[in-house]
Amino acid sequence: MRTRHPCRPPRAGKRLLVLPTRWLMTDERMGDELWRALARLPRGGGVIFRHYSLAPLERRRLFARVRRVARSRGLVLIRAGMKRMAGEQGTHGQNGGSIVSWPVHSVAQARRARQASAAAVFVSPVFATRSHPGDKHLGERRARVIGRVAGVPLIALGGMDERRFRKLSGFHGYAAIDAWLR
Repeated sequence: MRTRHPCRPPRAGKRLLVLPTRWLMTDERMGDELWRALARLPRGGGVIFRHYSLAPLERRRLFARVRRVARSRGLVLIRAGMKRMAGEQGTHGQNGGSIVSWPVHSVAQARRARQASAAAVFVSPVFATRSHPGDKHLGERRARVIGRVAGVPLIALGGMDERRFRKLSGFHGYAAIDAWLR
């Protein structure tokens, strides 16, 4: 089992969050399968809530439902996108919250993550993905080299599942969509 990294110290009065090793990336394509994926995510896992194209009110309502599930299952919930959400525990791709995670596809983005004091980077795509067919992927070695520039724990994203993660070296965890739907 990999070491679980604590995130940077929270503001006074808040508990220290532990950086999960297993992550679910949500989006609109999941539909009602979102609830099955959340149920399959191990306790203590993390959720990056994306759902960018939803109308603001609909997005807040869905986030609130996901937050209830996350709390009941001990999941860390991070928001992607610009609008703050009640109960978020961090942000993805911008500063704010106890955990700041950052998407990284290149060395330049890894440098930006370092400047933003990210607690973790989601390096992608490590492998080919169903959600982006035909796109070039980094491969394990290049993903690791790019991610290390950020100087924080690496989360592998793109074509990931438990079997592939066990074969990787140098990564704290992995994130997926399809792996939690199977």
